[in-house]
Amino acid sequence: MSKAAPAKKPAATAPPPGCTLDINDPQVQKAAIRIQASYRGHRSRKEMRETGPPRVLEPLKDVVLIEGSAAKLTCRISAFPDPFIRWSKDGKELRDGPKYRYIFEDPDVVALVVRDGELADLGQYSINVTNPFGQCSDSARILVEGTRAPRAMPPSRAASPPRRPQPIQPRVYPWA
Repeated sequence: MSKAAPAKKPAATAPPPGCTLDINDPQVQKAAIRIQASYRGHRSRKEMRETGPPRVLEPLKDVVLIEGSAAKLTCRISAFPDPFIRWSKDGKELRDGPKYRYIFEDPDVVALVVRDGELADLGQYSINVTNPFGQCSDSARILVEGTRAPRAMPPSRAASPPRRPQPIQPRVYPWA
């Protein structure tokens, strides 16, 4: 029995002239970063490519929360590489869940949504942004506005029975 000769791999052909690629070329590395950024759904921005500690570009603003509704704290940051984000209320860390929701709207916009507002949500909310090069933070307050009960009638009117309408008496004028 004779064994079949192993299939020969095709010899690697040289690329056409002018089509070589050097992966150490800075332009190639920049292009790779842009491709990776667009693949992840992020915009390629100069701010994102600069390594360094995170920065707050647009700070948090105080928000008024109406009882029973939701409030949203929004902050624009610059951080590369990707940061670790922590939200806290009055110094206590908040976990992403049904009450508090972490939102990442854009590569540089982060938000915290507080659902089902109540008086207990009143307080100082902080964001802490950390990456290998450092950290930054910012804070704002959530003020709670309660739903107002209907105004009560003054006691003098509430105690008296309702008045019955009186029939209208026609007036008789002497010159008619």
